Amino acid sequence: MPSGALRGFRRVFAHAAPIFFERGIAIEATKEFSSLSVEHCEGEMIVVTVFEIKEEEVPAFIERELEFRFLAVVPEGLDGAPFPNPAVVCARYSDEEYFRVRCKGSKEIYNQHYGRYNIDKIWRDDILPCRLYLRHCVLAAKNLGEPAYSNFLDHTYLGDRRTTIREYLATTGAGIMEEEPPETLRSRYGG
Repeated sequence: MPSGALRGFRRVFAHAAPIFFERGIAIEATKEFSSLSVEHCEGEMIVVTVFEIKEEEVPAFIERELEFRFLAVVPEGLDGAPFPNPAVVCARYSDEEYFRVRCKGSKEIYNQHYGRYNIDKIWRDDILPCRLYLRHCVLAAKNLGEPAYSNFLDHTYLGDRRTTIREYLATTGAGIMEEEPPETLRSRYGG
C-alpha cells in the first residue's frame, strides 16, 4: 500500500466509537474511547495510506464507517505529484447530520448504534483516544517508515486540537505504548 500526502487536513481523536465499548476496551471513567477521523484544516498536511477496495466490498465499508462523512480527495505522492485517481477519506461528520441522514431521524436507529452505550454525542472535544487503539495506530504508522511515523505524532491531535499525539504520549498518555492488548484482541490491536 503506497503512502500519500493529503493537504488541508489533520487527524483528530474526537469520535466516540461504540466498537471500543463492544470490545471492552473503552474506559468510560477517564473518557478514553475516541477513535480517529480527519477534518479540514488549512496549512496542515497528513501522510496517509492509499489502498483500493473491491467494488463488492464498498457496501460493507460504508456500513462499517457509517458515522463518517465520505469526502472525495486527490492525494499526492510524497514527492508532491498528484495521484492519478481520486480517493475517499473518512472525515468528521456532525451529530445533527448523522442523526438526520444516517439514522433517518430515528432515535431507535441511533440507539442501536450509540445509545445503548450511553453515547449521546458522537463528535466530542472532551474525550481521549482509546488506549489500545492509539497504541495500534502509532505502531502502524511506525511500520510505514519515518515520514509517516513523525507525521502521525505531530499532525494528529486530541479533541482539543492543540495537543499533538507526540505531546500526549510524553505526558498524560505516558505508558500507553507499553500496554499489551488482551490475547483475544492481539491480532487486531497488535500493531
